[in-house]
Amino acid sequence: MAVKRDYYEVLGVSRSASAEEIRRAYRRLARQYHPDINKDPEAEERFKEINEAYEVLSDEQRRAAYDRFGHAGVGAGVGTGGFEAGMGADPFGFGSPFSDLFETFFGGMTMGTRRRPSRGADLEAEVWLDFAEAIFGAEKEIKIERLELCPDCRGTRTRHGAQPSVCPVCGGTGQVRHYHNTILGQMVTATTCNHCGGEGRVVTDPCPTCRGRGRTVRTRTLSVTVPPGVEDGVTLRLTGEGEHAPGGVPGNLYVRVRVRPHEYFRREGAQIYLDLPVNIVQAALGAEIEVPTVDGPVRFTLPPGTQSGQQFRLRGKGAPDLKTGQRGDQVVTVRVVTPTNLTPRQRALLEELAETLEQPDLRETHRKGFFDKIKDALGV
Repeated sequence: MAVKRDYYEVLGVSRSASAEEIRRAYRRLARQYHPDINKDPEAEERFKEINEAYEVLSDEQRRAAYDRFGHAGVGAGVGTGGFEAGMGADPFGFGSPFSDLFETFFGGMTMGTRRRPSRGADLEAEVWLDFAEAIFGAEKEIKIERLELCPDCRGTRTRHGAQPSVCPVCGGTGQVRHYHNTILGQMVTATTCNHCGGEGRVVTDPCPTCRGRGRTVRTRTLSVTVPPGVEDGVTLRLTGEGEHAPGGVPGNLYVRVRVRPHEYFRREGAQIYLDLPVNIVQAALGAEIEVPTVDGPVRFTLPPGTQSGQQFRLRGKGAPDLKTGQRGDQVVTVRVVTPTNLTPRQRALLEELAETLEQPDLRETHRKGFFDKIKDALGV
């Protein structure tokens, strides 16, 4: 019997890997080794190994059992959906020696596995937005590859879409019963049928299009509605747009939003920030200036004596909240630009102005700043 590899090694992750890291590793490897994509004869066995590892490590309880006991701790559950006995899953713990004893004496309580409806795998994709598209929303198209039901057999896996044959071993139940004579009388246990894998049906004439797998790889172009106010890194869920599962339900498609940085706007939540350059005359005398916003330029009155670094707030010119739709503000920070490369006339005017101005007092400036802070704190 072949020795199983460590599940973490199979997925290429560390033992401290997060659930998200495990899921990403699985998606990458499953796509790489899927038999419909990878024609290497060993790809199918590698694909099964990857699925087995993910089935254990993606389940919090089974992963804990595996970390503690290794393969022996999850042997009963791999590939079967767990150990069920009417009152809950394996009450004596994964791989516990008591489980065999429990099955021997109480097998008549439907100790076999119960198949759950299959579900297609989830998919991931990215969509890139300009800054304005993230503010106001957009319709974007993305192209994905996914496994869909075979167009010829519609997932039945048989030629011309005929229904698979009833398994001759289990008679279509998916389980094989075993009878035991015990001190309590005759007991019955049920195990998954090895011939049909618990499906109850077998494919004797496989579909030539999908080679009996029931699914084929298709490329699809999907439309994604991006709501107003999304931020970089937000993930949108498209229900049912993942991979298909024969006899089950499709998975979901998770679209991660990426927003390109703007030339001069930046964003924090619903607030939009802008550094606005003005010259020394505009700052000193005040001016009517044009301020860029995501809605277009707006007129703004810059008050006389504006200092570099002073901030002004434009109400309702920020980004909309994803939940309420209410827009935040745009915060404008004034940056006074000192002129360079002066003409002789400009230099003469500034020198004339300098003769009328006094040198600022450093102590007075700091004193005023201190008292201004007290006034601000007191709201006066």
